[in-house]
Amino acid sequence: MSTENKAGLDALLTPEESVVVLIDHQPFQFANLNSHEPTMVVNNVVGLAKAAKVFDVPTILTTVLEERGGLLIQGLQDVFPEQKPINRTFINTWQDERVVDAVKATGRKKLILAGLWTEICLAMPAIQAAGEGFEVFAVTDASGGVSKEAHDMAVRRMVQAGVVPITWMAVLGEWQRDWAREKTVQGAAEVQAQHGGATGVAFAWEMQLLATPAGSEV
Repeated sequence: MSTENKAGLDALLTPEESVVVLIDHQPFQFANLNSHEPTMVVNNVVGLAKAAKVFDVPTILTTVLEERGGLLIQGLQDVFPEQKPINRTFINTWQDERVVDAVKATGRKKLILAGLWTEICLAMPAIQAAGEGFEVFAVTDASGGVSKEAHDMAVRRMVQAGVVPITWMAVLGEWQRDWAREKTVQGAAEVQAQHGGATGVAFAWEMQLLATPAGSEV
């Protein structure tokens, strides 16, 4: 990422400039995920995928050796049921020409990545793509490593290479940007309600209160 793109309004994400690649959210990788609680990563990556769908952001799914490591987790595949993940042998996703060609075909330069594990399958393509002119964003809470140290060191290494660490709800917020954008506000709110944890619970409560007739007893 060039210096001029690190700050200012243009540094923020927009749906029109973004493309998402979700890497190797498969059973084998989850089996040795120790930096995060695995169900949290499942929740977050599915939330990210649903948000991308709401905002019509091109999303590419990819797996590595799925015949051994397992198919993409069902919750993620269900967001894009028509899409067959690109199944690779390359550990580094960015060395698979099919993935790179799919990203380049979108014409978009803000590349949003999440993957298992952070230190390998996320860091390698993030660092390479950043060196090839893409503005790369690593969704750290939709990714995870074999240990907390492995995850943290990978994030530090990516930052040194110009990659921007970000969380999935921050991505959604930057895509929405303005609650007056009515086309996506309902979908964004639904994703938050389903996957936003306490935010989702609070939102559901707020909707309940708004629907309660004035003067009703508590």
